[in-house]
This record gives sequence, structure tokens and C-alpha cells, in this order.
Amino acid sequence: MTSQLFAICFHATRPEGLARFWSGVLGWELADDPDHDVAILPPDTTGFRIRFLPSREPKAGRNRAHFDLTSTTPEDQRQTVARALELGATHIDVGQLPHEGHVVLADPDGNEFCVIEAGNKFLADTGFIGALACDGTREVGYFWSEALRWPLVWDRDQETAIQAPSGGTKITWGGPPVAPKTGTNRLHFELALPAGADWAAEVDRLTSLGATRSETGEDDGGRLSMLDPDGNEFAVRRPR
Repeated sequence: MTSQLFAICFHATRPEGLARFWSGVLGWELADDPDHDVAILPPDTTGFRIRFLPSREPKAGRNRAHFDLTSTTPEDQRQTVARALELGATHIDVGQLPHEGHVVLADPDGNEFCVIEAGNKFLADTGFIGALACDGTREVGYFWSEALRWPLVWDRDQETAIQAPSGGTKITWGGPPVAPKTGTNRLHFELALPAGADWAAEVDRLTSLGATRSETGEDDGGRLSMLDPDGNEFAVRRPR
């Protein structure tokens, strides 16, 4: 059986504080994580959770992935920005142009995210987290489409995007030039299999699609660290 996107994981210097920030911005509930890490849960059972893992490594360079949050109206966008700033976000400049309607912020741990203006047609059929926008090649978009069995909903000019058949957040890759990788990514995917599924067979399937096992190997929680074709870390957890 195919892996499901179980979580998007943040490596954080203060996991509890960052979880409270994102809980407040998104309106997601804080939850006890099965591995005793800090997590927040989506409002429905079809989405992914967000986990916050402890890390002593400071942020170096711009992240390879960031959230794009959607807005229903201009006032809704202003309210989201104001709420994020009140919770500890800051305005940052990543080269956005004055006429562009989105607002670029950083969370208290320095992770970039955008609050997109109302009326964005590409994100119209998503949710509050409209997209996880990634630096990456066309090939890695194809890899993740096959890995998650999510259809491609965009494939043009080296840019790709996938979305679960049930809808929700899109995952996008912007094509070249791809930002250089500086150390371990601060955001990574965690995949999970249903109980009773053949974990070894799924690891072999992901390998056949172009993934490789990382030198980190498997941790005490039964998560195997792997790399996608662009060298981004992800984890595959054993069924429970």
C-alpha cells in the first residue's frame, strides 16, 4: 500500500513555542504526539499534522519550502497578517516587488511564509494552507506525484504541483534555478503506512522511483531517513 503524507515536520530551536505560534495562526489544536514530540492537528482527518522536532542547529539561508496561506478577502489577509505579527512573526524582504499582493513573513524561528492575496485562482480549491511551495526540479515533482500517488495539477515551464485526490493543500516546485542546499532542511515530509502494510516493500518502491537511503538510517521511533531525487530529507515510519 502507498505511503500517506503523515506530517510536515519543522526542525525548531524551541519546538513548544513554534507549535503555539502555528497553532494560533492556523487555528489548529495542539496535540500529544505519538512519539512525545510537539504537534498540531488539522481541523479534519484528511489533512496532515505538523510536527515540531527539537534541533540545536540555527537556521542557515532561506528554507527550501514554505507555506502559502490563503485569504478570502483583503480584510481576511490583513487579519491573518496582524494575528501572525501579534504572535511573534516579522516582516521580511525576500525580493518581493512592491506591486505584488502577497505579504512575506517569518515565524519566530525564522521560517519564511507568505500570506497570499484574495482571489488567487491557483489556490482557489485548497484550504487555509494553500500550498507548501518548494524549490525543486521538475523531476522531483514527478517523483512525489508517484510516491504519494497524488496527481499532477500543474506541469508547465519546469514548474510542477501535486494535490491529493481529495483536495486540500497543494505541494509545488518552482523549477530551476533551485536554491542551494545548506545543511539539513528545516522542513521535511514524514510518510506513514497503514497498519499491516509491507514497510520494506514500500521502501523498495520509493527507491525504485529515485529515492535513496540517507546515512542517518532508522531512528528509535521506527522512522527511516531517506532522500528524494533533489537530496531533500524525508522519513518513512513503520506501520503501527
